[in-house]
Amino acid sequence: MITKRIIPCLDVRDGRVVKGVNFQGLRDVSSPVELAGYYSDAGADELVFYDITASAEGRRLFTDILTQTASRVFIPLTVGGGINTLEDFDRVLKCGADKVSVNSGAIRDPGLIGRAARRYGDQCVVISADVKRVNGVFTVFARGGRDNTGLEAVEWIRRCVGEGAGEVVLNSMDTDGVRGGFDLEMLKAVSESVSVPVIASGGAGKILDFVTLFKTLPRVDAGLAASILHFGEVTVTDIKKALRDEGINVRLSGKP
Repeated sequence: MITKRIIPCLDVRDGRVVKGVNFQGLRDVSSPVELAGYYSDAGADELVFYDITASAEGRRLFTDILTQTASRVFIPLTVGGGINTLEDFDRVLKCGADKVSVNSGAIRDPGLIGRAARRYGDQCVVISADVKRVNGVFTVFARGGRDNTGLEAVEWIRRCVGEGAGEVVLNSMDTDGVRGGFDLEMLKAVSESVSVPVIASGGAGKILDFVTLFKTLPRVDAGLAASILHFGEVTVTDIKKALRDEGINVRLSGKP
């Protein structure tokens, strides 16, 4: 039985972890270095680090804070933000990332995914899709949710996987920060369309949301969370114990 993963997400702006609602109203949370170290010790399966304004500001990801963060982490680390070239992949991997997440860069240059997969392997390339309903259609947004690309999300994600992306992070802009549960409809559409791992992102507000996610959509491989973990409402261990009690396979370790 495949082990389900719980993955904290660090949205980083100006060297600090922030969190908002529907990609808006960001507020300060903590230092990514300190938070990453905490989650690494607390039983998280992986960690995601997004430099959330790199693409919108047209700059490279801040590698100094990333290097410090990676040095504190002893679990797989996925990094994204401002990834536009193979050189960006190389630079981030050399800072300590295990996987590289690409969104806007792939929209501008779809061939980037294939080139990166051939150089670094499919397992290293993650397609991160920021998706919102527009007139009832799942639509991909770029530049941190600022630009409507007009791309239909399921077809776009399927294309990226075909190019060599080895994992999908599906960020529902409709449920992001709302804390009303994961976007099951959107996740179902995507997870049934690809054969690679799919990570659910956006909407976790309580432990039951993770139970519902994995029981409803067993094809989804992982749940990503930010607010409920960052603000100390629950711990990774709390979530995993509840999942185990429901018969869902998880890796239990770390400090309570």
